[in-house]
Amino acid sequence: MWNRIAITLMFVAIGTPAFAECDPNDPVTGIPDLSYSTVVWNAGAGGTATLLVVPDGSGAPFTQARRPDGTLVNATIELTVADPCGPVANFSRNDIWLESAVGNFVACIGGTIADANTDASGLTRWTLPLSAGGSSMGPCVIVINGSPVYTMPTLDLHFNSPDLNGDYVVSLADIPVFSAAYYGTFTFAADLHADGQIDLADIPLLARSIGKACP
Repeated sequence: MWNRIAITLMFVAIGTPAFAECDPNDPVTGIPDLSYSTVVWNAGAGGTATLLVVPDGSGAPFTQARRPDGTLVNATIELTVADPCGPVANFSRNDIWLESAVGNFVACIGGTIADANTDASGLTRWTLPLSAGGSSMGPCVIVINGSPVYTMPTLDLHFNSPDLNGDYVVSLADIPVFSAAYYGTFTFAADLHADGQIDLADIPLLARSIGKACP
């Protein structure tokens, strides 16, 4: 029901599209322009969201991210890629990915790219699970053609993973890290269930991922 009442946040890059100024003969046509591309992130209406990621891509889809109190939220990201002439169709998903510079978040090769090439309207999404490890409590950014889209507001999307030490594999080396938080001071990275506490709900998420590594 939440998605029926969620407020859609439209993050628009600095500048207002002016397609009337388009020059079809401009050699840069078809190259994404950050002044025209837009991002929609519905989950931003309710604050932060945390997504569970696993190196082999068996983590949670974006539709099953969690609020700080553990409630589920659809954190799907929608990006419309455009240039001064309009939408950029069939732009390669391999040139669009997510990054976070906070914490020890690490992505497998191609592990955070968009779900598909842009469609005829220039739209692509992130809904499928990511292939990544480590954790981040900082915002993430969208990267296009190797450049972080800092002209757009960052997304307050956090990540955690049973690969607690961020070495691209869930192994026995992660268990002492989890145990230290389970019996000691709360650590965001070990809160795999993302409900603000480390308890029995987190253990199965770690146990079932042992041995899972980047493809």
